[in-house]
Amino acid sequence: MAIFSFPLAQAQIFFLIMLRISATIVFLPIFSSRNIPMIFKIGLALCVSFILFPILTSSKAPFIIEPVSFLIGIAGEIIIGVIIGLCVRLIFAAVQLSGQLVGFQMGFAIANVMDPVTSSHSSIIAQLNNLIALMIFLAVNAHHLLLQGMVESFRLVPLFGFSFSNSLMEQFMKLSCNMFIIAIKIGSPIIVALLLTSVAFGLIARTVPQMNIFIVAMPLKIVIGMLFLALSLPFLSNYLRELFNGLGNTILLLLNAM
Repeated sequence: MAIFSFPLAQAQIFFLIMLRISATIVFLPIFSSRNIPMIFKIGLALCVSFILFPILTSSKAPFIIEPVSFLIGIAGEIIIGVIIGLCVRLIFAAVQLSGQLVGFQMGFAIANVMDPVTSSHSSIIAQLNNLIALMIFLAVNAHHLLLQGMVESFRLVPLFGFSFSNSLMEQFMKLSCNMFIIAIKIGSPIIVALLLTSVAFGLIARTVPQMNIFIVAMPLKIVIGMLFLALSLPFLSNYLRELFNGLGNTILLLLNAM
């Protein structure tokens, strides 16, 4: 009678692989929504781990029995997965921030809705930008680059090989600063147009004080904002395509810093 045996060393490797993959999936903006069932996220993490397990069992990962060292290794694998997921999440956060700035100037800040991607309250323009970014993310096959980055992470940072360094903090701080730069670049055409519109309304209010400029300004600013939003969509598409295509290099820079 055949007895099924699974060595503890291989079980440890599979557990650590699943931890890194699970942390990445949880922090991805695509799967972080509450609308996606938890059983689906767990099943996806298990499927990806089963696929990567035969490839990574050839690597000589140490078998650690000490509880403290094992817990430190678990924390390191979770941090690696979180960092990979945050690389993508920061881009989507920049897109949402640009939508928040534009929506505030257009007067949509008072009408906040629940964003199904981030499960948070955001303006209508921010939700629209998020959905556009998500479609472009899938259209340019950036999720394939993300899967490739997951596989490369085990080669560049093997199991129990995570080390916190100053270079990693510098790269992560640079990504956080770029989030605000990306947000301004995405929303700059609409922000400038609405700013000039506000200046024009201010001049009209000083010239013709009898006109109730607030009644005229709100619908006109919405029309101008939507018009420039439509005109800036090709720019937004090309810029997001460039950002998502460079996602693989960004992940590799962070992994090399570990």
